[in-house]
Amino acid sequence: MAYMSQEGYDKLIAELQHLEGVERPKASAAIAEARDKGDLSENSEYDAAKEAQGHLEAKINQLKLAISEAKIVDTSRLSSDSVQILSKVEMTNMANKAKMTYTIVSESEANLREGKISITTPIAQGLLNHKVGDEVEIKIPRGTVKLRIDKITVG
Repeated sequence: MAYMSQEGYDKLIAELQHLEGVERPKASAAIAEARDKGDLSENSEYDAAKEAQGHLEAKINQLKLAISEAKIVDTSRLSSDSVQILSKVEMTNMANKAKMTYTIVSESEANLREGKISITTPIAQGLLNHKVGDEVEIKIPRGTVKLRIDKITVG
């Protein structure tokens, strides 16, 4: 089961509808066009179109699975007392005093450019259930980082 926001769930639905409604017909048309060019045994366009269709169908199935396993979190019921999924956490790196802000989200909603990190990352795992003022040491691939939680908000 994957916990996610309503926004993340809606994005998955929109992407699935686009793949099924727009990309799937395009893939079928590309296969039909390549098939019309004759001998399939030496038709690289046909092979490429079939392979692209296979990747598309795999992505559609992956999205359907993610949607079926999704559990939408009601943000109005979340607390900002401690770090949990959909918490926005402001923190300070104690080594260099750098300030950072991350929102902890499901794997499918993670987007570092938007400051959204997956709940499965070492930093998110290290922050879970901690409170404002806590200093946590988290093992990351480059060693250990010490972070102080400055503020927790929801959403």
